Amino acid sequence: MSDIERSLAELQATGLYRRLRLVSGPQGPHVTLDGESVLLLCSNNYLGLAEHPRVREAAAEAALRWGAGAGGSRLVSGTMTIHRRLEERLTAFEGTEACVLFGSGYLANVGVISALAGRGDVVFSDRLNHASIIDGCRLSRAETVVYEHLDTDSLVWQLRRARERSRTGKRVIVTDTVFSMDGDIAPLVELVEIARRWCARLVVDEAHGTGVLGPGGRGAVADAGLEGEIDVVVGTLGKALGSYGAYACASTAMTRLLINRARSLIFSTAPPPPAIGAALAALELLEQQPELVGTLRERSALLRRALAAEGLSVPSERTQIIPVLVGDPQRAMRMCELALARGVFAQAIRPPTVPDGTSRLRLAVMASHTPAELAEAARVLGDAAREVGLLDRAGAGERQAA
Repeated sequence: MSDIERSLAELQATGLYRRLRLVSGPQGPHVTLDGESVLLLCSNNYLGLAEHPRVREAAAEAALRWGAGAGGSRLVSGTMTIHRRLEERLTAFEGTEACVLFGSGYLANVGVISALAGRGDVVFSDRLNHASIIDGCRLSRAETVVYEHLDTDSLVWQLRRARERSRTGKRVIVTDTVFSMDGDIAPLVELVEIARRWCARLVVDEAHGTGVLGPGGRGAVADAGLEGEIDVVVGTLGKALGSYGAYACASTAMTRLLINRARSLIFSTAPPPPAIGAALAALELLEQQPELVGTLRERSALLRRALAAEGLSVPSERTQIIPVLVGDPQRAMRMCELALARGVFAQAIRPPTVPDGTSRLRLAVMASHTPAELAEAARVLGDAAREVGLLDRAGAGERQAA
């Protein structure tokens, strides 16, 4: 057996083996997965815009007018009129001075962090930040200090320790706003105050907050009344906005620095025009139909209540991401497969995506889900949880009464 085969066998034995599942057709409440029709409960297409006719038409029109690809990096020939148009729209949407587009959220986080920090500097990162933030910290070659999740006391303690160790370089604090695996929200007001007090830059990633929180879905920063108060706001076009790509909104000076120092921007082909055209249309729809954000919140609250009625423990957050903790990765996969056999696709998430002992089903609600679909999904998941021993086999009502 080769080392590769041994590695694969080990992954399978520990319940950590992964495979690609094939979705036929557009992302929507129902998809054909590996040939079977299922309710999709793990897509980041939060507002249902990826399959919206206007968004699809805008992508096609952009391809016809601007071509299928940008043909070059942003600093060579890849910055086209359509890119500048979206940057201007996102600047107004985020309430900042300027914006620069990146090829993906991963590239944006890696580029922004490594542009702002380097050898001799210190980056302070929330323990549960996304992998793209973690990798950005590593690639920056700055010292990375991890503070406990959502714990501002831990952050201040780490800042104080860095000062006591005579770390005199630049300080950068970086956090997700809505955390992708737990759906909880960073304490942004406190983080802004701490960043000011300690003369640190603050970078936030709104990947799962855009289109979900705040007035008009402008994100957790707007929800907290902090527009213009964050050094860099990173966002994605590939989740609530239904397309692909990412952006960093900041001051004019900051975006100029990113253009000159963010290696993931300098050495990557610019985002393709069809994706940019789709994002422009999605942003317009969000601005014209802010009720989509309210619908998503209502549907998310409905699913939380339905899961609780089944006896499942779910966090009392107000976002569209709902983790159902299972613990053991093999049991999480078993619960996923049982639900899938009954027509509900809720992906099992296992280490290293989440910490050891916290394997889960990560549920993601879309505004296009109906109340009836979500109620049925909760019933299916409750039955699957009982079959894997996560819940006892008594009825949900009896369990809650106990």
